[in-house]
Amino acid sequence: MLVAAAVCPCPPLLVPAVASGAAPELDAVRAACADALGVLAAARPDRLVVVGPAGRDGPGPYPQGAVGSFRGFGVDVETVLGVSGGRCERPLPTSLAVGAWLLEHVRWSAAPVTGLGVAGEIPADQCVRAGQELVGRPGRVALLVMGDASACRSLKAPGYLDERAAGFDARAARALETADLESLESLDVGLAAELKVAGRAPWQVLAGAARGADLGGALLYEDAPYGVGYLVAAWS
Repeated sequence: MLVAAAVCPCPPLLVPAVASGAAPELDAVRAACADALGVLAAARPDRLVVVGPAGRDGPGPYPQGAVGSFRGFGVDVETVLGVSGGRCERPLPTSLAVGAWLLEHVRWSAAPVTGLGVAGEIPADQCVRAGQELVGRPGRVALLVMGDASACRSLKAPGYLDERAAGFDARAARALETADLESLESLDVGLAAELKVAGRAPWQVLAGAARGADLGGALLYEDAPYGVGYLVAAWS
């Protein structure tokens, strides 16, 4: 049973060591993420699953204790998923590494933590089924869902400016704010790919997991620094 969910963006810049001198620019996002994680802890879950986009070699489950690294971004920083567990041969995808860092940042100890990497091209119906499977076992489950909105919100954005991006992000934001499962499930997979929306698949996993849970939503942050849409939401 899904008892709570937090939705956070996953740029490596959330890690201050990666952002370096620009770190204060994302303080508001970090604070919103911490508030969302507080909602998860208050729900008293039996387990927490961090869900995020993964590249070709990253999809699949990750155990507690799996390690992520930000060395690829020029800093010697490692992060661990949860507080203990066996080492995982595969390194965490960047999105899950950022999620693990957020949990370390708030000193998460409310429940054991595992991860799930989701392929960016996975169809919506498969995302929904994956979400249903996550909550199909007995116990109280919370999700930390990592993923950015479009990367096409300005001329300097990674995907350059696309006039469709603001509307897509606004629709996603409203769906997350109101816990509108139908709207999340119906997000256009092709358009999301064109707009470089990393959060589309994880959000649809959340929609599947939340079926029948009767959760309400709150949008804690909505902006597009660096031309990338960042959304933070909490469901409980």
